[in-house]
Amino acid sequence: MSALERHFQIRERGSTVRTEVLGGVVTFLTMAYIVVVNPAILSAADMPVEAVTVATALGAAVFTLAMGLATNLPFAIAAGLGINAVVAFQIVGGEGVPWQVAMACIVIEGVLAIVLVLAGLREAIMRAVPHEIKLSIGVGIGLFITLVGLRDAGITVNSPATGIELGDITAGPPLVALAGLLTMIVLAARNVKGSLLIGIAVSTVVGLVFGVLEGPDSIARLPQGDDFSTIGDALAPDNLLDALTWALVPLIFVLFVTDFFDTIGTAVAVSSAGNLLDENGQPPRLKRLLLVDSVAAAGGGVLGTSSNTTYVESGAGVAEGARTGLASVVTAGCFLLTIFLVPLITVVAQTVLIGPEGAQQETHPAVAPALIMIGFLMIRLVADIDWSRPEAAIPAFFVIAGVPLTFSIAAGIGLGILSYVLVMAGTGRASRVHPLMWALVPLFLAFFASDWLSANVF
Repeated sequence: MSALERHFQIRERGSTVRTEVLGGVVTFLTMAYIVVVNPAILSAADMPVEAVTVATALGAAVFTLAMGLATNLPFAIAAGLGINAVVAFQIVGGEGVPWQVAMACIVIEGVLAIVLVLAGLREAIMRAVPHEIKLSIGVGIGLFITLVGLRDAGITVNSPATGIELGDITAGPPLVALAGLLTMIVLAARNVKGSLLIGIAVSTVVGLVFGVLEGPDSIARLPQGDDFSTIGDALAPDNLLDALTWALVPLIFVLFVTDFFDTIGTAVAVSSAGNLLDENGQPPRLKRLLLVDSVAAAGGGVLGTSSNTTYVESGAGVAEGARTGLASVVTAGCFLLTIFLVPLITVVAQTVLIGPEGAQQETHPAVAPALIMIGFLMIRLVADIDWSRPEAAIPAFFVIAGVPLTFSIAAGIGLGILSYVLVMAGTGRASRVHPLMWALVPLFLAFFASDWLSANVF
């Protein structure tokens, strides 16, 4: 047996080295946009774009490598979308604190998660959540990722009247995305390996040929000294002390709950899609997975990229057959290369604006088709939910509807947990609810009331 086989158990999980490498590259391509999007969001917090770009790639490389080696799971980690928006627009923009203090809040949130993992509480909470809710989380995330993909393709756009509507699919970005999507559909139906990667390549080539995507100005560049300027600022004692104020406590809580349940939902969803769940419906090496994710959350604050978290786009690699941590090692290597190849990589993940002036929407037409296909993979879990039992069906419905319609994984999970406890109590079965599920009720009530608490209590 080779060293790779001994460590990653590739054949035991029904995979090959080629499949793992392919899966790792596909996962990278579907989430490479974060190297561009994260600096764009955090620039609203007056953070240096070049430094955040390098730190984002470096964090994704380091923590994804740790995930692959420690857990032997095909999961990738990078700066979390949504969490970076809280940093830029609520903590910095709303509270008016410096970005260094905002990153200190991320460090505190991550350290809290680490403590819970070491104490066994985070793992215990995950085991206490009913199996049907876990399945519905995967379905809800699938719809969420599909919605993200449709928006990134420009197929759906924002509407002042209805919130969302069909976009102009004759415009350049939707046509580019549709070219890749149709390619993926045909190849997937024919069971062609690498269908997502081929579809991404088709979208990129079509976009370049018709001028929707711009070619790179250069192929590579070496990072400069200032490219590492965000690293370590969050650990300054003054910044940590400024983060521990009553005004920021609700926001730290929001960050923690969002990160906590995003990870749980993502881990279950991706593991389910890859048939990696154990006999109890849990991802393998769960404690290690949660510990690496928690360290990545705190580490993201140290690097100055906002919380790093496990990415549901890992499902793209799983869809290509990845089943081991070798895929994560490959993804980590790709992210490490982006530190030097940012001009080239951003061709695939680049942002294209559509819509009238003043109401433009960002799209990522080359990677959007892969996100849509990930949704197809994950929504198939809905067949395993027992819709004949109200205590399973009602919470599942609220999770599945809540995640995409609130555009928040944590909010959707909260709706499901609250409805589950309500159904069980309302049917005289409150004693059957796990104590940890009861403990989650006030936490989620505080999560949903965080704006009220900020205005009236803190």
